[in-house]
Amino acid sequence: MNETPTLTPTPAPTPATPLIVRPEDVEHVPLPHGGAFHLLADASDTGGALGANRLVLGEGATGARPHFHARSTELFLVLDGVMRFTVAGRTETVEAGGLVCVPPGVPHAFGAAPGSTAELISVLTPGVDRFGYFRALGRIQHGLEPFDTLLPEQDRYDVHFVSEDVSGGD
Repeated sequence: MNETPTLTPTPAPTPATPLIVRPEDVEHVPLPHGGAFHLLADASDTGGALGANRLVLGEGATGARPHFHARSTELFLVLDGVMRFTVAGRTETVEAGGLVCVPPGVPHAFGAAPGSTAELISVLTPGVDRFGYFRALGRIQHGLEPFDTLLPEQDRYDVHFVSEDVSGGD
């Protein structure tokens, strides 16, 4: 007697709880020259779907040195000012209203363009809990700890630093 095996359906993933972040609930990590990280949503807030932050940069300030994400795509929406992005060795300026999308494994760096301030939204998907990373960057920017403290955390935060010449530098 040949019985057809009973297949058990794979349960659908449980959707994340909807998230609403009010301005008064946003954590602000100050940066020099009037800049700041505004921590909007960590991966643990979105069921791993994404992480999001708003970055305000002073005139000509560096936003991130060359790095890549092994697991996530990063999307940038320029809200104000002019940004300079170096992606896979190609440098472009992007004005308010422009968008940049960087797939996993692609080296990139960014900052406010010379002579300009800038503001952007950054979304990393799938999400990685990185609020601790942004807090550490704030301390580093203010000279409270050395950059090298982030090196052992590259896998944890999915931020893998590369030399300037790999990404084309600024």
